[in-house]
Amino acid sequence: MTSVLLHKHARLSVAPMMEWTDRHCRYFHRLMSGQALLYTEMVTAAALVRGGAVHLLDYDTAEHPVALQLGGSDPAELAAAARLGAAQGYDEINLNVGCPSDRVQSGTFGAVLMRDAGLVARCVDAMRAATDVEVTVKCRIGVDEQDPEEVLPEFLARVIAAGCERVTIHARKAWLKGLSPKENREVPPLDYDLAQRMKQLFPNLHISLNGGIDSLDAAEAHLDAGFDGVMIGRAAYHQPFDILGTADARIYGTGTLQTAHDVATAMLPYIDDHLHAGGRLHQITRHMLGLFAGRPGARAWRRMLSEGATQPGASTALVEAAMAQVPKDTERRAAG
Repeated sequence: MTSVLLHKHARLSVAPMMEWTDRHCRYFHRLMSGQALLYTEMVTAAALVRGGAVHLLDYDTAEHPVALQLGGSDPAELAAAARLGAAQGYDEINLNVGCPSDRVQSGTFGAVLMRDAGLVARCVDAMRAATDVEVTVKCRIGVDEQDPEEVLPEFLARVIAAGCERVTIHARKAWLKGLSPKENREVPPLDYDLAQRMKQLFPNLHISLNGGIDSLDAAEAHLDAGFDGVMIGRAAYHQPFDILGTADARIYGTGTLQTAHDVATAMLPYIDDHLHAGGRLHQITRHMLGLFAGRPGARAWRRMLSEGATQPGASTALVEAAMAQVPKDTERRAAG
């Protein structure tokens, strides 16, 4: 996929989220939006290159456009991992410079890399040299005692010089000591204005904004304010139809009318294939719990799937029974 087309899709993306945005989640999300850019969970370069865990790269071709997010800090290893991702057909290779978890810190990658823009630039350069697939970066505005006003412009200048043309900025500083990853999603405060000033400072850099965006109204406001793209995380996971069900019409001006019931029905053949291959129902339905969020019957839908999907022999019949708890006449149609 060309960079121009990929940049168009990147007007709205679903954030990479550990233990959430697996291949089943992405397939489900793709049924609601044919346009939004989807991301894998972070995959460590070491797992692919040293561990040989290439199964982590498996996905369904229906997920395109889909980006592989890599974690790591060794340029040669990241280059080798990027080469594997490109060979698998991913549309983009993204470098994680934002995750604050202890496990990531101990591996000297993720948000801790905000302290070493030169190393990030070398990683980007090596990844770009290894593949023709676009290499992007997802970063924070800074970490710990850093002054984002000083750190972020320097960081972006270095990755741009290495050939990166698109970044996603999580507009919140990360605290690497004393705060959990959950707390790092809530404090310190978001600084959208700083991220916007980066767009003014680097007008040719495609910048997507991430952090605290929980509706399409907010996404559209940020796009209208001059950002090239918006990345939504938890809201897209917990209220997927509210975000993705109308995204194609509102963000991209395209799409056909569908309902959340249509999406659930479209998942049934995919679920059957997974079960016939030896998979378990809950591996897929755990991502579907928020499909009817805010609608009559949503609680019954969630309860039936949560309690029943882990039971031996659970099948699509359970999904259909849960769907019956949500009155169709309360459904509004959305373009998807």
